[in-house]
Amino acid sequence: MPLVRMQLCSEGSIPTVVVPSGVIPTGVVPTGVAERADASGPRVRADMTVEVALSVMAGARVGYLLVIDADDQCTDSVTEAQLAAVRDGAAYSDRLRVRDVIRLRRNPDALAPV
Repeated sequence: MPLVRMQLCSEGSIPTVVVPSGVIPTGVVPTGVAERADASGPRVRADMTVEVALSVMAGARVGYLLVIDADDQCTDSVTEAQLAAVRDGAAYSDRLRVRDVIRLRRNPDALAPV
């Protein structure tokens, strides 16, 4: 059975756990992740590609991922719908990262053709 290494955002310490794929803890989609110390769920860095993020989401059987910074602090979240919309869009390339999806959500013209 394949294993998935994940870190969970939680209050206090942030443990690293290794669990069989498909047995990842789930939770509600956090709103205002930056303000919530109790956010939990699969965590990824912003430099992960959209395709890999969608694969992690599918393996974890969740509809969102928490985005963490270099200090392992939760800074944002992305949903499956947001990632899929970018993947299915005309501006998609296999080089798009989670950070691009976040940028696009904040500025809808961020990926507009020049």
